[in-house]
Amino acid sequence: MTAVDVAFRYGNAPGPSEMRALDSVRDVYGIRRIMFNEKERTIRVEYDATRFNEDVVARLLREAGIDLRERLTLA
Repeated sequence: MTAVDVAFRYGNAPGPSEMRALDSVRDVYGIRRIMFNEKERTIRVEYDATRFNEDVVARLLREAGIDLRERLTLA
């Protein structure tokens, strides 16, 4: 397993239904952790890069209703 982080900026804050949908994303094998920073309006996902890539993670988040705006470069 190769753990990788990807971060995105989001627009509209997730509501209760989006947060419930994220529970199903957390259950996807290979998604290790999802972290929000409400102040900076970012979401960071740790995932197994042998199973997914950034595009797949972004698709899973969008399907959960997260309003992704841009991928952020992590230092």
